[in-house]
Amino acid sequence: MDQRQCRARVQGRLFGTAHGPALRALQHRRAGGKAPIIGASPLRQPAMTPLIEPVPFQGREVLRVRADVRSVVPDTILDEVPVALVYNGLSHAVMMATPADLEEFALGFSLSEGILASASQCYGIEVEPECDGIAVQLDVASEAFLALKERRRSLAGRTGCGLCGVDSLRAVRRPLAPVTRGPVLAPAAVARALEAIGAHQHLARATGAAHAVAWCDLDGAPVIVREDVGRHNALDKVIGAMVRAETAPDTGFLLATSRLSLEMAQKAAAVGVAVLAGMSAPTLAGIELAEGAGMTLLAFARGDGFVCYTRPDRLRGR
Repeated sequence: MDQRQCRARVQGRLFGTAHGPALRALQHRRAGGKAPIIGASPLRQPAMTPLIEPVPFQGREVLRVRADVRSVVPDTILDEVPVALVYNGLSHAVMMATPADLEEFALGFSLSEGILASASQCYGIEVEPECDGIAVQLDVASEAFLALKERRRSLAGRTGCGLCGVDSLRAVRRPLAPVTRGPVLAPAAVARALEAIGAHQHLARATGAAHAVAWCDLDGAPVIVREDVGRHNALDKVIGAMVRAETAPDTGFLLATSRLSLEMAQKAAAVGVAVLAGMSAPTLAGIELAEGAGMTLLAFARGDGFVCYTRPDRLRGR
C-alpha cells in the first residue's frame, strides 16, 4: 500500500459514515448550532485551517448476551487514534486521543504543559491525516521552539499520559505561578452544573467510553464542554476552546466527570483556573498541588453536594 492509499484509508476511518442521535448532535455543534461551545468569539490567534471534523465513533454489529439470550444488535464505539503534536516540524508527543476538536486540543496541551507561554506564541495549526494516525502541525514562535528543543535534550522517550514530555522525576511538579484571582462560588452552582452536564455528553451517551470536562459560568451553566477517551485530553480541549473564546479563567469553574489527579490540577493551575471540581475522588498529589497553587479543589461532586479539599474561602455561605 503506497502513501496515498494509506492516507485514504485513514481518512476513510476518521471521516467515515456514522449515524444516530449522538452524531446528529455532534454535527449540529460542528455546523454552528447552539450546543457548546456557547458564546465563543471569533478566533484571532492562532489561525486554524478549515477542516471537516472527523467522526469520533463508528457503528458496528455486536453479539449481546443477557440471561442466556443472544441477539445481534447495533453498537456505537468511541474511536481513539494516535495524534502527533508537531512543533515547527519537530514531533514532540504522540497521544492516544478521540479524533475531534484537535486544534483546541493542541493549543490547550501546549499551554497547559508550558510549551507556550501564551496563545500569541502560536501562529497557526494544521491537522493532517497520516498513514498511522493524525499529525497536528503547530507553527510556534522561535523562543518557544528553542525552549522546547532544550527541554527535549535529555528525553528518553515520549509518553501518552498526562505527563507528556517530562524528562525527570523533578520535572513532574513544574513550577507554577500561584492562582491569585478567583471567583466566590455558590455551592448551588456546582449542583446546577452537575445536573446540566449530562445533556452535553453526546459521546458518553452513545458509547459509554468518553470523559467530559466543562467550563461553567458562576451560575453553573456549562459554557464549553468537550469529551475525549482521555480525561487529560478533554481538559486540554476545553482550555484550547477557552483561549479561542477569550474566556477569562476567573469568570467560572471547571467540572470534570473523572478523578482529580495531579495532572488535572496542574493543567488547570497552569492557565489560571481557581476552582476545579470533579465527580470522582482526588489523589493526594492532586490535593497537594492544588493547595500549593492556591486552587479550590472540589471532589465527589454528586447531586447537591461535594467535598472541598483546599481553599474553602472561595465558597459562598457558611
